[in-house]
Amino acid sequence: MKSIFCTSLSALALMSATVMAQSAESGSFADYLAGLKDEAASQHKIRPQTLDAVVPKIKEFRLAKSDVGEPAAEPSTNLDTYLPLTLNDALVDEAKFQYQGHAETLNRIGKKYGVQPRFIVALWGLGSRYGRDAGVYPVLSVTASKAFTQDREAFYREQFFAALKIVDSSSWQPDNLLATPDGHMGQPQLLPQDFLSLAKDGDDDGKADIWSNPADVFATLAYSLQQAGWREDETWGRQVKIPSDFDVSQAAKGNKKSFSQWQALGVRRFDGTDLPARADMQVEMVMPDGPKGRVYLVYDNYLALKRWHDSDYFALAVVHLSDRIKFQLGE
Repeated sequence: MKSIFCTSLSALALMSATVMAQSAESGSFADYLAGLKDEAASQHKIRPQTLDAVVPKIKEFRLAKSDVGEPAAEPSTNLDTYLPLTLNDALVDEAKFQYQGHAETLNRIGKKYGVQPRFIVALWGLGSRYGRDAGVYPVLSVTASKAFTQDREAFYREQFFAALKIVDSSSWQPDNLLATPDGHMGQPQLLPQDFLSLAKDGDDDGKADIWSNPADVFATLAYSLQQAGWREDETWGRQVKIPSDFDVSQAAKGNKKSFSQWQALGVRRFDGTDLPARADMQVEMVMPDGPKGRVYLVYDNYLALKRWHDSDYFALAVVHLSDRIKFQLGE
């Protein structure tokens, strides 16, 4: 559900944040686009009528220099400063508001895909600020232009052809496929290739509208986590303490151990008590800031979030926001 603020922000961004201008003078972008059109027809089997209708509307995408601004300063150097800055009161308060406002839909979709609703809301909030950062730029223009400038050309060519497939195989019109400047679409922030495999219709209206339909957004996020290995019967992990002489090589990616094995290495809950007495789980250790920073034992659900976005900082922000929702509202 997009707010008036979101709609106004999108309109302003469209008017002031970009310059979409065809390279008529040099013809270089037009030539490149003609090559993409030929490849789309010959190798990706896009229908001629789709290409004839769509390609003339594609413009070269440039971000105006005045709108780029200075690079954002790094918000923090460790989790102790990053998490409070990221999980500010406004974000947490809106998480509670959105959770309550969409409780029926969230519970239905969470049950269907086996993902606890609090994690769906947390991922939604951190991924696109509850839809406010859903993107306002035509994805075909963005991906074609990125490829043209050789910004990960092979990658963006594939995203361009995937976006064409979306148009060719559905009722979506190019003007409705809006993305961020790096090609991520809608409130779940899906690349076009991912849209083809992950976008879900959450209310059975025959369309996966990840831009403005909350049920479709939630279903897409939940299905994406399910496909990444999410487990409904587990949470995400826990913060722990390690001894001063702990061998940090044990925190290597993929090094899973049972709780009893971690316990034998001196690892304890954050309050100093013993780890859970469960023999049915293998868990990893992560220490994003090294042994002197926060240390966690993480479960399969945390690793599923990392497959969504490979960043410990992002994943930890999501799970901590989910915990704030749980503790303040219950689930």
